[in-house]
Amino acid sequence: MKRVKLAFLLVCMSVLVLSACSSSSSGGDDDTITIGVLASLTGGLESYGKQTVQGFELGLEYATDGKMEVAGKKIKFIVEDTETKPEVAIQKATKLLEDDKVDFLVGSSSSGDTLAVLPLAEEYEKIMVVEPAAADSVTGADWNKYVFRTARNSSQDAVAGAAAIASEGVKIATFAPDYSFGHDGVSAFKEAAVALGAEIVLEEYADPTATDFTSNIQKILDAQPDYLFVVWAGANSPWNQIADMRVQERGIKISTGAPDIPALYTMEQLVGMEGFTVYYHTLPDNPINDWLVENHKEKFNGDVPDLFTPGGMTAALAIVEALKQTEGKTDTDLLIETMEGMSFDTPKGKMTFRPDDHQALQTLYAVRLEKVDGVDYPVPVLIRELSPEETAPPIRNK
Repeated sequence: MKRVKLAFLLVCMSVLVLSACSSSSSGGDDDTITIGVLASLTGGLESYGKQTVQGFELGLEYATDGKMEVAGKKIKFIVEDTETKPEVAIQKATKLLEDDKVDFLVGSSSSGDTLAVLPLAEEYEKIMVVEPAAADSVTGADWNKYVFRTARNSSQDAVAGAAAIASEGVKIATFAPDYSFGHDGVSAFKEAAVALGAEIVLEEYADPTATDFTSNIQKILDAQPDYLFVVWAGANSPWNQIADMRVQERGIKISTGAPDIPALYTMEQLVGMEGFTVYYHTLPDNPINDWLVENHKEKFNGDVPDLFTPGGMTAALAIVEALKQTEGKTDTDLLIETMEGMSFDTPKGKMTFRPDDHQALQTLYAVRLEKVDGVDYPVPVLIRELSPEETAPPIRNK
């Protein structure tokens, strides 16, 4: 009889322990959606990282009406600095996945950092929303099914850039940093420009950490193109040296993507340049962008949102929209099924995740740099909107 009672007590204790474990696993973390944001808060792309984080914070605020919750679950986000170093990005992403148990990854500012982290998203089976990295390989050769990109890619940039300058018989030289972002950008631009009848007479690449571009620019002058198309990102831009070496005065027209506001200050010599841009705060005409501009000024000392701020906001909007549709469920397979083909409103209008490669199709802007009263840098002025259908890039993940 004593043995029976002892056995009964042991069974009861086991039931209580299992019940306690079950209660622990279904509370706390299950009531919170955790998002890990990887961004360059130091290094050459520091300004891009800060823009993304500020936009992401505002995006969560907008998408949740300031409540920071969706489908009855709280949302929190953790920001980690990749220092614009791929090995650091891997360390920080691993920490977010293993220690913080994040439900989503977002980032990063550098294509190199992002490409280093993509295998971790696959290993841990977590959605990674890529923003603002643009290298084609992110949704091309290095893509996996856990990758969704709200950022535009290099091919989308290329289609917009080629539309601005390429035509039959036009000779074009390209200039870009010597890493994945630059090579992908030039490759995609070349494909689009050649299709329009242009000839690429030189592809010139520079050390992405360089500050002296004299030899690169001299090669461009020697090639005597009609246009110089520049693909660039980061603080060490070549614009001052391009002006110092009188490239335009030698009959070579400059074309590029209009960059963020700090870089626009260095482009005084390029007033009149026709190219494209990802975003400038006066270009989109919709209620979400109006809200972004107004609230960004209010939250960040009167500053307007910059080039990658709306991208950060868009990443947040995409995640919250997906969670609304799954009613807060974070099962990865369900999220993938939900997000493939999902359309959602953003500061740049409606975007859609293309099912084939999870690249967000989106509006870009053909612009001309002009002087505007009251603004002490060249301003991107709209020539025309380039629709999501018009800028849809080739599918490269086959």
